[in-house]
Amino acid sequence: MCVTAVESRPAGVALTPSPGGHRPFGARVKAFVALTKPRIIELLLITTVPVMFLAAQGVPDLWLVLTTTIGGYLSAGGANALNMYIDRDIDALMDRTSQRPLVTGMVSPRECLAFGIALAVISTVWFGLLVNWLSAALALGALLFYVVVYTMLLKRRTSQNIVWGGIAGCMPVLIGWSAVTGSMSWAAVILFAVIFFWTPPHYWPLSMKVKDDYARVGVPMLPVIASNRVVARQIVIYSWVMVAVSLLLTPLGYTGWFYTAVALLTGGFWLWEAHGLQNRAKAGVSGAKLKEMRLFHWSITYVSLLFVAVAVDPFLR
Repeated sequence: MCVTAVESRPAGVALTPSPGGHRPFGARVKAFVALTKPRIIELLLITTVPVMFLAAQGVPDLWLVLTTTIGGYLSAGGANALNMYIDRDIDALMDRTSQRPLVTGMVSPRECLAFGIALAVISTVWFGLLVNWLSAALALGALLFYVVVYTMLLKRRTSQNIVWGGIAGCMPVLIGWSAVTGSMSWAAVILFAVIFFWTPPHYWPLSMKVKDDYARVGVPMLPVIASNRVVARQIVIYSWVMVAVSLLLTPLGYTGWFYTAVALLTGGFWLWEAHGLQNRAKAGVSGAKLKEMRLFHWSITYVSLLFVAVAVDPFLR
């Protein structure tokens, strides 16, 4: 995602500041927005707002939706900025991250650190005063888990980094539920589990595509240390568990026919794609013919459709 006004250059080559250190204001604003990783936050909000409809069994208070959404963006944005601060060394060496603001020099490390901490503090206070303190604690916990547990402890040490680190990405489900009810529920736990089991088969196909990037910087993503066949088998296992967990909401009485139909159709297509990837990996297919990004792109569509069904289902029961 290139959002900074800089010239193209090879990965790992630092940008030389222009004479006088001039950095255009508009480009600077875009760079600070880029620190929050807006495209990732879109996915987090897709899982937050629909859960609020399910928790309310209808339309939740719209002011509450707005404040929760803003708080979620600030919290996730702070976590992403701190992630970029910590990973700035490897970001400079990876093709897919070579245009991030700290690498290009559009934002300094000190500015990024201050920005991330400020967003963390503001988002926590925002949640506490305008939503509730349970949601504030969950949001802060997600931020700390992503920054400390995933980025600092797991990412560069274990191939299971995205499995356990993905817990941070599951927290918006709990935040959305707690924002409406002030408590927890098995429905929220089930949807938390759906995202937990969704995250590895969502991210591993992308990791397969860019595994050379990760190998170059010594990050042991599963596709770096295992064959495509092994990775594809893990994707299929997680995919089956994810689909099975997604179907638990209906027998427990939280959703009706509409959600069930969407979960079956979208989950069925997911499994079709996952097994297709496994079959190609077993056959020794590699390169563009492996088509691993088909599952990655479908994973985004899947989670979007599933959570839209979560929001719509209460109106059809």
